[in-house]
Amino acid sequence: MVPLQFHLSYIFCINCKWLFVYSHRRMAITGDDVRLDEIIPISYDFSVVEVSSPDELAVVGADTRVRVTFFEEELELKLPFGSHTRLFLSEVNRAWSDVCEQYPKEEPKFDWLTKYQKLSKGARSLRKSIGATTVKMSRMKKSERAHAADNSGHKKEDERTRGDGVHESQERVKSEVRDDLIRNSQPILANKSQMLGMPQFGLRDNLIKCELLKNEDAYTYIKNYSFFLGTYNVNGQNPKESLSPWLASTATPPDFYLVGFQELDLSKEAFLFNDTPKEPEWMLAVYKGLHPDAKYALVKLVRLVGIMLLFYVKAEHAAHISEMEAETVGTGVMGRMGNKGAVAIRFQFHNSDICVVNSHLAAHTEEFERRNQDFKDICRRIQFRQDDLTLPPLAIMKHNVVLWLGDLNYRISDLEVDHVKDLIAKKDFETLYNHDQLKRQMDEEVVFVGFTEGEIDFQPTYKYDTGSDQWDTSEKCRVPAWCDRILWRGKNIKQLHYQSHMTLKTSDHKPVSSLLEIGIKVVNEESYKRTFEEIVRHIDRMENDCIPSVSLSEREFFFQDVKFMQHQAKTVSVYNDGQVPCQFEFIPKLDEPTYCKPWLTANPAKGFLAQGTSVDIDLEVFVNRSTAPELNSGQQQLEDILVLHLERGKDYFISVTGNYLPSCFGSSLSTLCLLREPIQDMPLETIRELSMKSNSQVSNPETDKPQDIPKEIWMMVDHLFRYAKKQEELFQQPGLRGEFEEIRDCLDTGSLDTLPGSNHSVAEALLLFLDALPDPVIPFSFYPQCLDCCSDSSRCRQIISVLPQCHKNVFNYLIAFLQELLKHSAHNRLDVSILASIFAGLLLRSPTKQDLTEKRKVKEFVQHFLVQTPSDRDIDEKLPE
Repeated sequence: MVPLQFHLSYIFCINCKWLFVYSHRRMAITGDDVRLDEIIPISYDFSVVEVSSPDELAVVGADTRVRVTFFEEELELKLPFGSHTRLFLSEVNRAWSDVCEQYPKEEPKFDWLTKYQKLSKGARSLRKSIGATTVKMSRMKKSERAHAADNSGHKKEDERTRGDGVHESQERVKSEVRDDLIRNSQPILANKSQMLGMPQFGLRDNLIKCELLKNEDAYTYIKNYSFFLGTYNVNGQNPKESLSPWLASTATPPDFYLVGFQELDLSKEAFLFNDTPKEPEWMLAVYKGLHPDAKYALVKLVRLVGIMLLFYVKAEHAAHISEMEAETVGTGVMGRMGNKGAVAIRFQFHNSDICVVNSHLAAHTEEFERRNQDFKDICRRIQFRQDDLTLPPLAIMKHNVVLWLGDLNYRISDLEVDHVKDLIAKKDFETLYNHDQLKRQMDEEVVFVGFTEGEIDFQPTYKYDTGSDQWDTSEKCRVPAWCDRILWRGKNIKQLHYQSHMTLKTSDHKPVSSLLEIGIKVVNEESYKRTFEEIVRHIDRMENDCIPSVSLSEREFFFQDVKFMQHQAKTVSVYNDGQVPCQFEFIPKLDEPTYCKPWLTANPAKGFLAQGTSVDIDLEVFVNRSTAPELNSGQQQLEDILVLHLERGKDYFISVTGNYLPSCFGSSLSTLCLLREPIQDMPLETIRELSMKSNSQVSNPETDKPQDIPKEIWMMVDHLFRYAKKQEELFQQPGLRGEFEEIRDCLDTGSLDTLPGSNHSVAEALLLFLDALPDPVIPFSFYPQCLDCCSDSSRCRQIISVLPQCHKNVFNYLIAFLQELLKHSAHNRLDVSILASIFAGLLLRSPTKQDLTEKRKVKEFVQHFLVQTPSDRDIDEKLPE
């Protein structure tokens, strides 16, 4: 319950009275914890009447129920028994009597209220979204009360049913079932540490926060709740059977459902536009499959292409969920495509914070290193924002409990398919498990360090012939594997079951479930109040007039040989050597919008240090496509000064410098066409001069004659033309980061005649190169014209004909290469739609964020050129022999 406080005030200047209705967080500490919900003028149209039932009146100490009426609005209040309530009601009645005496003929105007009307309306709409379970208050118009009373019996009966009638169509599922019950509600801050972490709190309150966290065991106790975790790769299929054998397989209804899907939709449209009609279909199937002995509410749905996570909770627990956030990250080609990756949610339940991840990692038996890299990328890139945006985001591993499920795609190694099937027939899962890639990688502490997985005593869940229990009989005859897994990390977690569900035959995978019993920290209000008061008394006795002081382990940092898309980090230790706690924060320098340059971050950028404690701050340098162009051209250098500010103390200055190695990645096409040597063999001053010439388009035709296309593009396309024309999943399967770094270094230094790495790594390097161009192949200035003529092939070709020469050459060269790939589509399985989806947004890039309509127009523009015409024949001559 969110407690309500009421306050009666008078404004003497206009001699009128009104009722203020406030709500506040539990154990409010500052005025910012209190919110004004209603301002009710006391006038002729105002009344307050006690509506307690005879049964309630007969109970000594029962709450008093009153109904406040103002015009057509009614507010029903449940007031606690005692003298405060009697005094409040007498004050309200006296105020109403005064109004009647002072204004027998004229009603007070309350003009000053007009500027608060929007606030009041907003509060009302928010209040309605919270629901009757979270406040001791209900409101309805007079005209609705009688109708509501007539229907109350029917409503109670409806609530006892599963509500299947509400879900008769997919559209109603989208509009009703998918309402985020928690997202719009105000957090029930049983988690006092979260409340104290709000941005308005100062040094004193952060000290309280610190002390509360240290003494959390004094005011919390552990209570067990059941969590059902499920994962199912549905192979792009529609739901064809009930999911009850999977979702309702427990004897008693679980408190939570966290259900993950992979490959929800394999269509090109889902891949490109992240939209699919299969979402509501599977959502409805899940809702119908939940345990029939409990009523559940949908808390959150999050999806990235075909990776979807559904979060349901028993209705009675919803009020204790807060701080809900969701994030997605693609780990496909270029580290962004959503065919592989993860979706994740985090939330507070009582006083425990929980993170749930549903991931789909890289496929194929030999790609275990890529899967390891995907896992690390997900952990690094998924960052949940906090209410205080100046605080660093929360990483996955920063939570009390982490639950990880999905198609992790780890396979069985070093065993032939017949041997594997023989071990399965003998149910010798222990021997088979010793050859499981995930087990081996966890034993070596490469991935999932600190995670636990229950004993696997069920047969592999992949790969079956769709619609059967038969192992894969296709030409590839894949080795069975435990691709679908569930792991956890945290304390007070016990697994009650871990199993597959063989009766479901929709997909080539079998669904997997795990039932976990998790001990959640629940606040004891009396103990919390007692602990809180003791801390406040202790702080009151402290001397707060001392100046904070810290010492730094180092003041100057130099980053050696920084490269494009290669992370470097150094650590500065900050120790509180003063006599009082201190609060630190990196602050912007004068006339600068942020505390650091865009290639630099400090983590954490803000924090609190108790006396005698220290914190390690990571200074991280990472040059990406947005920061590389100015560093390549010499317009910017790796130089910055960070200002570390202590509240009520002095500032400390940290110098960050480094040397950046120029790269073809992030350099303009026109500049690269002027470079005769690898970019790192050229003096920086020469690169700067050539960059200025290319930008001004003023050059000496004899000494500055440009190449037709950059040699770096030629090297990558030539490699793919020679070795990858028939490569399956080209431009769709990611390469390895280590191989990309080798390819980048080779292009930048000219150290090798042939490019290192796999075909997939070279293909991804080409995509990253195009993505990093400061001005894309079709320059930004042509973008509006291209959208306008996207449906007219001849006009599209006319635009290409007037591009700057090097841009036109590169476009024609790449299109000719893509046309050549299409000639081998029987082997590489590429088609016009796939290539257009991948390359359209790179060749014709928007200067701003694209909407779906623009994306479709861009794709249509590029598609015109992938269908070869007689006028394209001469372009083929430019391809490598």
